Amino acid sequence: MIDKNEKPTLEHESLSRSLKNRHIQMIAIGGAIGVGLFYGATGAIQSAGPSIIFAYLAVGIVIYFIMRALGEMTVEEPISGSYVTYASRYISPFTGYYLGWTALLTMAAGSAAEYAAIGHYIQFWVPDFPVWVSAFFVLCLVILINTLSVKAYGEIEFWLSLIKVIAIIGMIILGGAMLLFGIGNGGQAVGFDNLTNNGGLFPLGVKGWILSLVLVAFAFGGVEIVGVAAAEAGNVKKTIPQAINGVFWRILIFYVGAITIMVSLFDWSGIGEHGSPFVTVFEKIGIPGAASVINLVIIAAAISALNSGIYSATRVLYSLSLQGKAPSIISKLNKNKVPFISLLIVIATQLFGVLMNYIMPASAFEIFSTIVVVGLISNWLSILFSQLKFRKAKINSGEVENLLYKMPFWPYSSYFAIAFMLSIIVIMAFMPYTRVALYVAPVWICILFISYKISGIKIKETENVQEKLVP
Repeated sequence: MIDKNEKPTLEHESLSRSLKNRHIQMIAIGGAIGVGLFYGATGAIQSAGPSIIFAYLAVGIVIYFIMRALGEMTVEEPISGSYVTYASRYISPFTGYYLGWTALLTMAAGSAAEYAAIGHYIQFWVPDFPVWVSAFFVLCLVILINTLSVKAYGEIEFWLSLIKVIAIIGMIILGGAMLLFGIGNGGQAVGFDNLTNNGGLFPLGVKGWILSLVLVAFAFGGVEIVGVAAAEAGNVKKTIPQAINGVFWRILIFYVGAITIMVSLFDWSGIGEHGSPFVTVFEKIGIPGAASVINLVIIAAAISALNSGIYSATRVLYSLSLQGKAPSIISKLNKNKVPFISLLIVIATQLFGVLMNYIMPASAFEIFSTIVVVGLISNWLSILFSQLKFRKAKINSGEVENLLYKMPFWPYSSYFAIAFMLSIIVIMAFMPYTRVALYVAPVWICILFISYKISGIKIKETENVQEKLVP
């Protein structure tokens, strides 16, 4: 069994450690800001009205604690697989097994949702173009990106993420100018009356606000990839704290800022009826071809999120192989130090996403986004429970004062975040279209538990599981 107090080292076939701080930050942003803001925000707003601002703020605070919990462990133990490996080490081997293979399920479901969004936005230009054809073309593109060297992948993801970051900042600045100075509105400031005009801040009551938390949680999915990328980052002790602090504040500002602008500029009940609020803002300012520009941005956002998701799932599966929880051939690296067998398996799950958009193009996004939430909550809860046991192990060994990036307000912050995530699961039971995920989850856990027991998986000895860090 693994010695919980022994620090990991990278295995003989180590991953390349060529990702820079700017790459890590944009990879995390790329995973977290997909179509959840551009495509999924409308549904969240319709669920809660202007109070959706507080929903994004509340979930954002919890996500910060989760990222800090992950950061505390990552700085001390920067290993491939990240939260999956920590779960194996500090919770149980089966938990790591469950999370690793669930990453593939989440990737498959998430890709179906992202591909659906891409297909619908391609139809803006070509109305009758099949969604699945768009999905297949994008799949080929992300396959190409992920077969390149890690450095090349990081560079491409940096620029893809930068596109959507610029669009969001532009929307916040231009929308703010319209609200305060009337720019693009004939010189007449719009003001903030829309926040209270149509039923007040909580037009659908506290119940509507609570129900919206599920959709908001989906929007933040992918932030945990910053821990996965640590195995291929240089100077982890400096890079990871900078990335986590930077990513959290940027994501929070982007989401809360953009959503505040949306519900202030427009009557919340009509948002989405006449196209994307982003398009409306840019059109009012007078930017030529605003709809086409935003369409391109949304497609880039979805490709970026898919890209980050494939990267994360590939590294998680690679880590499972190192731990003996998946066939050893999966840990094979190509000349670019990319785990190509793992990548091929992840690509196979992407084909599932394409197939689902062929079978059910109209409902793929809604159905599979709820399944993704279960995977995300599993990841986030595992991070929090792992960190609780990690910190206690450090306390028992007398090493707690040596921790470089401590979780703030521990252990109360961890307990608060755990309670919040569990409440999301309860909320899902009261929403008809999210109950699907709750039906899928127990079946999936049983399948994995049976396969785990039948296969008789045993954790490799410490020296074989651990990976050797390249200075």
